[in-house]
Amino acid sequence: MKPGLPNQPLAGPETGALAVEPAATESDSIREQLAEQKDVNLRLAADFENFKRRSRQESDARAAAQKESFIHELLPAIDNLERALAAGVTPGSAELHQGVEMTFRQLRLLLQRHGIEPEESVGRPFDPHRHEAVSQRHDSTHPAHSIIEVLQRGYRRGEKVFRPAKVVVNDPTHTKHACHGH
Repeated sequence: MKPGLPNQPLAGPETGALAVEPAATESDSIREQLAEQKDVNLRLAADFENFKRRSRQESDARAAAQKESFIHELLPAIDNLERALAAGVTPGSAELHQGVEMTFRQLRLLLQRHGIEPEESVGRPFDPHRHEAVSQRHDSTHPAHSIIEVLQRGYRRGEKVFRPAKVVVNDPTHTKHACHGH
């Protein structure tokens, strides 16, 4: 066969260039796809880490809410133990009183371990953010608008109110209003 005939393969610089160009474009295309896949994988890994973090936070928040709810449910029982102790010792009840006192102390320590502290309110100024005024009366031995009696103890966690105290507030004008009403 002679050069230039239709059945003969072409030889020359053009055929080499044509064969190399498709390989280079294919290689670039593969590199781009690989870079895109790497980017997708990095995004998926970051999304998964964010998901794990959010899941941990949600789980922690649920556990904290359950614990807080349980403590709120426990406080009335502690109130009742405190009332029982306030009733004092009667003949024959010294051992029972001692058992109630021990139980009360254990529960107070349990609350303390969870950051819940009782509020001491008698004699302090009334604060609507910390106290719930249930009643008013006049007592000349206490300053105006101070707490003269606690009907239900309040509790706090740090400086945040956990349960407001139910209190009686000293109102120097209270007796005047009562006299006008009769």
